[in-house]
Amino acid sequence: MLDKKKLLRMWTRNPTIYNLLRDSENYKTARNHLHSYLSELLRILYHSSERMLPLEFYIQMSCIKTLRQIISHRSERISGFSIVELLWKLAHEKFEAINGSISDGFLEHVYHLFLGVQGKSGIYDDLQFPQFLNMSGRNAAISRSQELDTLAAKAKSFIERYPSGLDKEAQQRREENRLRILNQFNAAKEDWEDYRWHLRHVIRDAATLAKLIDLTKEETRAISKATAADLPFGITPYYVSLIDKKANRKFDHAIRAQVIPPENYVDYMIEHRGQIEYSSDFMLERDTSPVDLVTRRYPNIAILKPYNTCSQICVYCQRNWEIDNVLSPKAMADKETLEQAFQWFRAHPMVNEVLVTGGDPLVMSDSRLEWIMSNLSEIEHIERVRIGSRTPVVLPQRITDSLIKMLAKYHVPGRREVALVTHFEHPYEITPDAMRAVQKFKLQGISIYNQAVFTVENSRRFELVALRKALRLIGVDSYYTFNTKGKEETKNYRVPIARLQQEVKEEARLVPGLVRSDEPVYNVPRLGKNYVRAEQHHSLLTILPNGSPVYEFHPWEKNLSLVDTYVDTDVSIYDYLQELKQRGEDLNDYKTIWYYF
Repeated sequence: MLDKKKLLRMWTRNPTIYNLLRDSENYKTARNHLHSYLSELLRILYHSSERMLPLEFYIQMSCIKTLRQIISHRSERISGFSIVELLWKLAHEKFEAINGSISDGFLEHVYHLFLGVQGKSGIYDDLQFPQFLNMSGRNAAISRSQELDTLAAKAKSFIERYPSGLDKEAQQRREENRLRILNQFNAAKEDWEDYRWHLRHVIRDAATLAKLIDLTKEETRAISKATAADLPFGITPYYVSLIDKKANRKFDHAIRAQVIPPENYVDYMIEHRGQIEYSSDFMLERDTSPVDLVTRRYPNIAILKPYNTCSQICVYCQRNWEIDNVLSPKAMADKETLEQAFQWFRAHPMVNEVLVTGGDPLVMSDSRLEWIMSNLSEIEHIERVRIGSRTPVVLPQRITDSLIKMLAKYHVPGRREVALVTHFEHPYEITPDAMRAVQKFKLQGISIYNQAVFTVENSRRFELVALRKALRLIGVDSYYTFNTKGKEETKNYRVPIARLQQEVKEEARLVPGLVRSDEPVYNVPRLGKNYVRAEQHHSLLTILPNGSPVYEFHPWEKNLSLVDTYVDTDVSIYDYLQELKQRGEDLNDYKTIWYYF
């Protein structure tokens, strides 16, 4: 249902655009009039002697450029949608001719774009020029320092909302959880330190999980549906101990969301069971695998996937479509297939780095993992082996002294590096056990990097900053922040790209470089990582009637090779903000999000 009050509000933001649309006999004429208007507006801005705030000027310029882009023939052709035609119909009140509904998200997005075009974004309305700009010398330095204290204090007030698992209260909750779990399984305290005990007691059904933590009715239904349909589900006892007993998701929201699937996710996976490979293989790994077990998207690195399962299932993992179930007995690739993969690496000297992932390779036995490491180390041109594993997060007991000793044999400074890439998603996952596991690697000179997926569960103001800060203190470097991918089954987790840009350019800027030193990326199917930090790597094509932006992403080979761009639909900024509002967020804290294109 079209909200006509919000439509009127949109038109009043820029009466000129409304009149141009109303006075045009068709949308094609309207497009020409709008282009002329925006070109004239640019001319006036460049030549006007009137002084305006430089930062507001650049927002206005960006909005004009964006509006010109989304009403262009090219954007219309690539996206398959004409926003000019829709605006023309709305201006002429041809509501019956509009195919489909017009969401509040569309009206809100265009409203803010119209504000920006007029130079009235309002971002700086509540701010004042810092006093130090009118000072010099020591007085300016003291005033500047006070200004920085104010910025840092504001950031700190946000960060402190997100406790880490190192906080005393969190540790106490986890100790109570641990004792309850041990009691449920009639186990001794010594069992808790044995990773094999955890693997033998992975929780695989709602009934068992409900004896350990409180579940909501929806959580129970979703898990029961998944297990009844043989969809992968499982949680290690250790990771269950990180989940709070009460089901209010106050602190453990990100942890629950990591392993307890939404009901609509389960329904989608069941419905598309027959096409799982093609509906869920968002990265099109089937088109980038030159031989079995190997994936290659970049010149000097390739992926090796020897083990196709994990100790537990993460709902929005990009490879969960490949996994039969937790700890599946058929997960280990046979030696013949692995030998063929090793032979491929031997035959490709340009590949000097291998990412061993899966599945989770650290769930394999020490002997099987060593056999793989030994084979890779014998290939002269391989100078780095990365191990991709979430084990330090979900089962830190697995990081035994014998495992570390074995891996350290292949870490030879000056000849070959062994590194670990892991996946902490939230500071609440960081525990004393995880820290000890990390330090075992560090003491052997093995670097550890983190790849976080940016989801609704860690996307509130400064929530990712809190994760980066906590990670750095336990010895983990932030490496990548992945924008949630456009998979239909994981829509509950998706965050607008504009929010990731906002986080990088605002929140992360307030912490030291060693804390914020990661790269925000969007994974383009088949091609690989697109950097969203800079505007030249993607462009906004249009805004759909449901409020979803449509982007054109540029390949990493840009300027190096003639590779096509990729078009994908984002999630509505408005809908995302409404979700945050339901979670208790003050939307004024996010008002700049509309001006990241």
